[in-house]
Amino acid sequence: MLVCIAEKPSVAKDIAKVLGANSAKDGYMEGNGYQVTWTFGHLCELKEPHEYCAQWRQWTLSSLPMIPPRYGIRLKSDKGVEHQFEVIKRLMLAADGIINCGDAGQEGELIQRWVMQMTGARCPVQRLWISSLTEEAIREGFQNLKDQSNYQSLYEAGLMRAIGDWTLGINATRLYTIKYAQRSSSQGQNQVLSIGRVQTPTLALIVKRQREIETFVPEPYWVLSTVYRDTTFTAVMKEGDRGFKTREEGTKAMEAISGTPFTVTSVEKKKGSEAPPRLYDLTSLQVDCNKKFGFSAEQTLGIIQALYEKKVTTYPRVDTTFLPDDVYPKCPQIMNGLFQTVWAGKAPYADFVRPLGGKKLIKSKKVFDNSKVTDHHAIIPTGVPPQMLTEMEQKVFDLVARHFIGAFYPDCLFETTTVLGEAAKVKFKVTGKHITQMGWKELYANNAAENNASEEKTLPAFVKDETGPHTPTLTEKQTTPPKPYTEATLLRAMETAGKMVEDETLRDALKENGIGRPSTRAAIIETLFRRRYIRKERTSLWATPTGVGLIDIIHEELLKSAELTGIWEKKLRQIERREYDAKQFLDELKQMVSDLVGEVLRDNSNRHVESTPDKKKKP
Repeated sequence: MLVCIAEKPSVAKDIAKVLGANSAKDGYMEGNGYQVTWTFGHLCELKEPHEYCAQWRQWTLSSLPMIPPRYGIRLKSDKGVEHQFEVIKRLMLAADGIINCGDAGQEGELIQRWVMQMTGARCPVQRLWISSLTEEAIREGFQNLKDQSNYQSLYEAGLMRAIGDWTLGINATRLYTIKYAQRSSSQGQNQVLSIGRVQTPTLALIVKRQREIETFVPEPYWVLSTVYRDTTFTAVMKEGDRGFKTREEGTKAMEAISGTPFTVTSVEKKKGSEAPPRLYDLTSLQVDCNKKFGFSAEQTLGIIQALYEKKVTTYPRVDTTFLPDDVYPKCPQIMNGLFQTVWAGKAPYADFVRPLGGKKLIKSKKVFDNSKVTDHHAIIPTGVPPQMLTEMEQKVFDLVARHFIGAFYPDCLFETTTVLGEAAKVKFKVTGKHITQMGWKELYANNAAENNASEEKTLPAFVKDETGPHTPTLTEKQTTPPKPYTEATLLRAMETAGKMVEDETLRDALKENGIGRPSTRAAIIETLFRRRYIRKERTSLWATPTGVGLIDIIHEELLKSAELTGIWEKKLRQIERREYDAKQFLDELKQMVSDLVGEVLRDNSNRHVESTPDKKKKP
């Protein structure tokens, strides 16, 4: 008998249906030589400190650092978990072989490996690796099972991540709580100062931005413009200058040009193109859903996970926007599924898919690139027409579907016109843009925000050396502070270790050093809310006094530097690719934590962190 173990009951039932294991039992399905069982996410976890050493139950500085000689796991204390584990253990100990059907990623590998270790099973183990839950994908996956040893480095990376988070988090939290937390007068206990490898650098990003806003001093400047033929031209300034630095300078320039003719000195037209937007990875989908619909990162993750389990989109916890070459032959079938999609009596994609029918689909290197795909490819539709979706699910599916269709459309073509003018030797400039071929923007023709119609500015037909009267104005403006983070911009900052970049190629390069993984960033933001380190005003994220105080009191860059945390993240990825040794990572971790404890213990100041009251409680 072969035992298959999935990460949740719904996935197990999909697999069981394909395998013909249709007989329902207590905690598993059976049939056709298979028993298909499941976990509920993490059944196992790393042991608590007191399970290694009884003295570690007490929060004392003398017990730090707590570094076990050997890390161990335990079953979570929950009756449902305990019952399901006993089912899994009984099946695995009697099995001829095991097929690990966990989610295809670091966390999924760790979840199932820990369960198998706890059961003590010794039979051969194979790995199912799929990117969607359609019947076709599951069948194909079972035809291409791999030996579990192929994924040993993936497990080691997940294990080092868990051990690293436990070791740094437990030691730093106890260290800072005992040393710096205020004592609650009502309970006689210290407020817990939770510190984490990812959450603390993320909080530090928000605090840093908040400080930049609070300390920002606006500076005035004056912009000289003039209206010629109902078109506003702006004075050309030296590079780096927004306008005139003093009113006197601006007034002098305006007086000089008043009453003098305006002459067009140059008309230059340039053709350009804009490629379709990249396919979605999880972070870019969360960013767009936050900007367009106000969904939190956690909401978007939940919705795209639900769409994956409904078999209409592919695996969501991905950090690439590319597809491998072997997906290309399946794309016409996916297009056909979108063509057949009907919502409320309307086929939203039929008119966009129809022009692609009967032709060979474009195969762009900006979409298909094996070298840019690791565990999984970008999030795309599966080709299964979606049915019975909630309104929120429809919105998210629609984003994924339009990006996929758009990837096979031609570029948007436009013409940019730059007109230079002059009055009394003061130079002016205006730029216009005219779309000559909509291309992929046809998919967003009814959405001005998406197709950038607001950016299109058609200019009159200017001719070089033409001249005429004009109306100048001098406008006082002020420099503006940086904008507070929203969930969308914070996700981007986490992805690039605090470096805010718009260029997608550069952003790809920085992802290697990003804070956290796409699948965990939403949970990190929610953790900061839950611990009252941050709050939300409309869409803006602000640090609470506790959050600010915590970052202020941390002098050790290791704990709050996005770049240092990004370097750690890079090492974990290198372990996964067999480019870095897990033992070396563990040795460095232990030394790092020991050094951290020593540094804080040597601090003789009497600093404390202010507590943020729970606003839900009535005074």
